[in-house]
Amino acid sequence: MSVISTTQPGPSPMAAQISGKRSAGDRTFAIVALVAGFSVLAILVLIAFSTTREAWPIFRDRPGEFLFTKRWAPADDKYGALGFVFGTVVTATLALVLSVPVSVGVALFVTDVAPAWLRKPVVYVMDLLAVIPSVVFGLWGVLVLNKPAGTFYGKMSSALSWIPLVGRLFDKPVSGKSFFTAGVILAIMITPIISSLAREVFATTPASEKEAALALGATRWEMIRGSVFPHSKGGLVGAVTLGLGRAMGETIAVALVIGSSAQVTAHLFSSGDSLPAVIANEFGDAEGLKRAALIGCGVVLFALTVLVNVAATSLVQRSIKRSRGTV
Repeated sequence: MSVISTTQPGPSPMAAQISGKRSAGDRTFAIVALVAGFSVLAILVLIAFSTTREAWPIFRDRPGEFLFTKRWAPADDKYGALGFVFGTVVTATLALVLSVPVSVGVALFVTDVAPAWLRKPVVYVMDLLAVIPSVVFGLWGVLVLNKPAGTFYGKMSSALSWIPLVGRLFDKPVSGKSFFTAGVILAIMITPIISSLAREVFATTPASEKEAALALGATRWEMIRGSVFPHSKGGLVGAVTLGLGRAMGETIAVALVIGSSAQVTAHLFSSGDSLPAVIANEFGDAEGLKRAALIGCGVVLFALTVLVNVAATSLVQRSIKRSRGTV
């Protein structure tokens, strides 16, 4: 009577060696990735700590005046940053309003509409715009856009003055160096960034979903609205957030075209100022409490950026849960 062995052959020495190498490589990669992640977090914490420590005199002695008043007069020992915060938020918001529709349109044109021969030239132009130094945009705004913009703003203000709410936004005083000009320059600067990221996000939409929508009789726009946008909403929010961060932190271009006049006003054609611009303009000769106040402006800008990113992350997560039917 023969006996059939049921013992399975063990792994070969070569397979065990390869498996051991893979395990060691995976552990090494995990450690490197963990160290890199914590390094970024540590750098952010150190930046926040060091800048807050340098700005502590203004936060300790005059927190109310610094955060909730708009008068910035170092000669009179007055340091109110509210006008700079207002200018930063207004110019960044204007930049998004002007830039996001154009950026999304360019990204959709490249990924879903343009013929193959036209896609590369459009991508090259957008990538070229993304690497132009910000000072070039600022100089163009001062030397070329400033005077025509002032004339155009005057005509637009006269034409819209009769509309109750819109007329107040575009009412006089009119200046070529203004919130609106800074918003236009920022919009031109962040459009290549948002469009490039949005293009990459839209390109990840599975071709099968697009073809299925078209096969069911959907038009091109219905396919984009029903397949591309739902699949790309998280990445699109991230692209817009990155553009907003660039707009809020831009310094030289804004400093050249915003007018350097800190104020809180509803008139978008009036001159203003922003947090990065005032730091660039006045930090060179700053001492004592003024220096602390300018560093405090940097702390406030850092906090605004963190809040924007947290809000964007929360929005993306909520959108994902809603799309899965859990909210």
